[in-house]
Formats: sequence, C-alpha cells, structure tokens
Amino acid sequence: MDILRDDYIRQLDSKSWNGKVKVITGIRRCGKSYLLSHLYKHYLLQKGVKADCFVEIDLEKDYNAAYRNPKVLYNHVMQQCKNKRKRYYVFIDEIQLCYKVKNTDIDESLVPEEDRELLYTTFYDILNSLRGEEHIDVYVTGSNSKMLSKDIVTNFRDRGSEIRVYPLSFAEYYAFAGLEKMEALEQYLNFGGMPLAVLEPDETEKQKYLSDLHHNVYMKDIIDRYKMQDDVVIDALTDALYSAVGSLSNPHKLANSVSSLMAQKTYDPTIKKYLSYLEDAYLFSVAQRFDVKGKRYFENIKKYYAMDLGLRNARLNFRQQERSHLMENMIYNELIRRGYRVDIGVVEVERIVDGKRQLIQYEIDFIVNTGNDKIYIQSALNIDTPDKREQETFSLRHTRDSFRKIVLLDGISRAWTDNSGITYLGVIPFLLDTDISLKELFA
Repeated sequence: MDILRDDYIRQLDSKSWNGKVKVITGIRRCGKSYLLSHLYKHYLLQKGVKADCFVEIDLEKDYNAAYRNPKVLYNHVMQQCKNKRKRYYVFIDEIQLCYKVKNTDIDESLVPEEDRELLYTTFYDILNSLRGEEHIDVYVTGSNSKMLSKDIVTNFRDRGSEIRVYPLSFAEYYAFAGLEKMEALEQYLNFGGMPLAVLEPDETEKQKYLSDLHHNVYMKDIIDRYKMQDDVVIDALTDALYSAVGSLSNPHKLANSVSSLMAQKTYDPTIKKYLSYLEDAYLFSVAQRFDVKGKRYFENIKKYYAMDLGLRNARLNFRQQERSHLMENMIYNELIRRGYRVDIGVVEVERIVDGKRQLIQYEIDFIVNTGNDKIYIQSALNIDTPDKREQETFSLRHTRDSFRKIVLLDGISRAWTDNSGITYLGVIPFLLDTDISLKELFA
C-alpha cells in the first residue's frame, strides 16, 4: 500500500515543462526519490505519458557509476532523448554524486586564478544544458555529505524550481495508518513521520531504525561533509537543541549548555557555525522572535524545532516526552509545511510587581504571516480552568490589534469563539484541514 503524497504531486505537476530544473529537496530519507520515481511517475503514466518517455538514472547505484562523470551523463541523456518529436521526463537521483571534470581543451595559462572553477564541467553545467532542450523536462533529487540539497537550489537560482519535501504530515500519516484519531496522534507524536519508520509495524524496530538513521546517516553526513575531527561538540549541541525544542535560545546560552554536557569548554562562534550545519542538513528549523508592539526582530534570540519528532525522540532514547513541547513542535512543522512564514512573538505588558511598574514579556507561540495579514496562534494542552484560560490567552489579548487569534488545544474539539474574539480549536481537526488556508478556516 502506497503512502499518498498528493500535495507534492500537485506541486510537481504545476511546475512541469516550466523551462526550469525541478529540484526536490528535504531531509534525507523523507521520501524524495520515492515521490519522483514511483508516485509522480505513476501519476504521469495514468495521464497518458508513454513508458518510453521516461529516462531514469539513480547515481547511487554502482551500475550507474559511469554516469557520475557529468559529460558522460549528458551524452547518455541526450542519446536517450534523441527523438525531438517526443517529450521526455528525465529523473536523476542523487545528482550530487556527479564529480567535476577538468576541460583539457582550455589553456590554463589564460585563465585567471579567481576563475579556475571555470576549467571544470560540473553537474550544474550539464543540467543547465539539458534545461535548454525544449523536448526535455528535468527533475533531480540530491542530499548527502558531499552536497546537501539546499546547495543544489542555491546554484540554480532562478533556473531551478524547488519542491521542498518534509516527513509525513499528520494528515498523510492518518490517511495511511488506519488508526482512530487520538491513537494516531499518540503514535505520530512519538515516532514522527519518516516514511520507513511509519511502514515498520514493530515498535522496537521503529526505535532502532530512527536511532540508526540519525547516527549513521544525518550526523555522519555532517561530520564527513565538513571534515570535522570529532563529533563531541555537535553531538552535545544536537542533544541540547532536542532537549529544548520550543525554548528561547541563542549561541551563548547553547555554548554554556553544550559545555556543561561535555564537561569541557566550547565557544559561541563554534556553536553558531555548527547550528548552520544542522539547519543545512534540515534536522532543525529556526524561528525568529518578533516584538509585536515594537515591530522589530530580536537578532540573536530564536527557537529551534526538530524537523521530525521521531528522530528527536529516538536521539533522546524516548525520554523527555513533554507533550506541550511535542505539540508545539508539531504545529510549527505543519505551518511551515503549508508554506507560511512563521515567527515567534513577544508582547511587552506593563504590570505592577511588588509595588513597582515593570515591563514584562509574554510569549505568543506563533505569528503566521499571510501577505499583509497576520494570525496569532497559541498552543495549549487545555484551558480546563479559568486560571488556565487566562494564562494561555493573556499575550493574545494584549496585542492590542485586530488580527485573528487562535488557541490550538490537544484533542478533537470543534472550533468556537469567545467574547473577546479568540478562536479555540482542537489540534487534530486543524492538522487534518489541509485543503483550506488558515484565513478560510477562521474567517
């Protein structure tokens, strides 16, 4: 049984034959190759595309090793697509495995030092050449320690169309799992949405797969790619970030946490550099902090969220399962998956404390930017008591603006709105309403 990923199929279909290289990006093992070579191909076949109009090359396979030479790859594709009266779909998996080849017909002495890269043919060159062929539509995937997929998009700039693939959303997981909604949510919060983990029926094997994947693929990729001498600091940083998902942080605070975990000193510049490595590998997403009343960003204070909760939990040996943090992380992932730009908010409120006036900062979990509009979202397990409801909505009620305000609650409760205009909704119906926008949902 296939795990359906219809939203990505729609994205691929909308970008087909647009004159650009389609670059499928995202964390490794999230299903990029399967999406392209199985789901999208099946969709095109159903639309009437003939089987002989596909050229598929998986550069990770040993029998395709010769095609890692970009010139050989180009010649092979052009040979397969020689009938210009037909339209071909070219799928190249793990494109970064192509190595650069020196052009021997150029006189090196005539090339300035700063332009020496021009002496080489790379896969960027040959993909751009293929892109210029009107009868060829090019799709590539790629991410590993040699060239993570974010780099591929950067090198193509306006000549490439990115399709960003994430681990399974809750809606995708629920459609496949065949579980009751609350049970599905429990499983999803625990094991996440990496496709092969979802397909594995045995929970012990799920845990082992996720743990091995994190250590032997993601961390090894980073260490190999950046030629790191050891993994002690980045391991400690990863643990610190996973332990504190949804908490405000900065490089200095993280350096102290990492130093404590390792029982040896590390410094802010190292932590800042390693944070960029983890972001580039798509293990974490970062949200900036925005002052709602002051209309400004805080430069160094951010929140880091795990790309997949199953990977996070496996790394921490399935300890530290604070439901409020897991739910907040899940909501953030859903918002960015839907294409929104998401900040975290702070509202400063003047209050009397011990007889003195003080400005106190209160958090808004998410500010969802929708064009010129905004929607404020608070994640809360419950509002079972008046005090709890007051606590969870205090920051929302003190923004002093008319933007929509939503509290997402644990469970399946239907939407309702209180007298101050704040809407309350269960997180499950929110996660499953993927075909309509937030504006439509809370209009």
